[in-house]
Formats: sequence, C-alpha cells, structure tokens
Amino acid sequence: MASAFKGLPGFGRNYGGPVSLSASKVALHSMALWEHGRHLFRSAVGRVLPAPMLKKALVLETDGCPTLVVQGRSFPLRRNLYLVGFGKAVLGMAAAVEDILGDHLIRGVISIPLGIQACLQQAGMGEMLLKPGSRIQVLEGAKHNLPDRDALRAASAIHELADSLTVEDLLLVLIS
Repeated sequence: MASAFKGLPGFGRNYGGPVSLSASKVALHSMALWEHGRHLFRSAVGRVLPAPMLKKALVLETDGCPTLVVQGRSFPLRRNLYLVGFGKAVLGMAAAVEDILGDHLIRGVISIPLGIQACLQQAGMGEMLLKPGSRIQVLEGAKHNLPDRDALRAASAIHELADSLTVEDLLLVLIS
C-alpha cells in the first residue's frame, strides 16, 4: 500500500529521508487521501448543482408586479409562466426553478431518462427531486439513452404544452 503513495511529495519521508510505514500509518494516510478525494468530488459536484446556478440566472422580483429577470431581461408574470425540459440533469433544474418561482409557475412537463428519479433518491439527493404536489409532470423514457415509446410520449406531451400557449404566455425551456 505504501508504494502507491511514493509519488506523493513528502509522503513517507521524515526529515532524514525515507521511513518505514506501519499498517496504522498507511491506513491513516489512506483515510486522509480518501477524505481529500471526497472533498474534491463534493466541491466539483457543488459547482454544477442546478439550484445555485439557476438562482444566479433566474431572479424573481416581487416589488409591485411580479417579474422574472433572466440575465438582466425582465418578463412580467401574470399567471403565464410554463416550463418544459429534457435531459439527464433537468429534474434537478426543474426542482430548483419551482423553488425559485413557486406559484408563478403554472404547469410544466419534463422528459428525463428512465431511472434518474430512483438514482437520486438512492443517493440521498432529495433537493434534486420535485416536491409532492409539484406542478411539473415528470415523464421517464429513453432507457439507455435510446429513443423509445416513452420518450416519444414525453416529447409529444412537451409539444402539446408548448403548442397550447399564446403570445401572452412565457415558456421556460430547460435542456441538459
């Protein structure tokens, strides 16, 4: 095990040169590397989580008439906001959007790969899931990222929602 750490600067060296490592020292250093690796992984994942990114991109202003601000552009909200989306990360994105916009979001439809919800639940990532009573319909399909009847049904539902909107409506499209 100690040989695996030879390439690390200063590992296994005392001021006078190489030292032998006991099993407990190797375990201690191995645990330190494991914790360091976990920290790096969590930090990297934290940078791409949908909620922090979307909170920067979407701002709900509630002074006077409610307004959605997207990258400096304002859109008045008058019970006219809808959402569609598709992709592997769109479930977490939709959950974040619903948290930000709340009751201003009227309805949504998203298409996600089969099994994403279960994976997120098993991983303990509840913040990436929609809350009970969500206004967003989740359709799963495309097992192994291959088009199938469920993916076609999801695409049709997205098309149907988009097609039902008027020029007064706003459609927020999430793609991942």
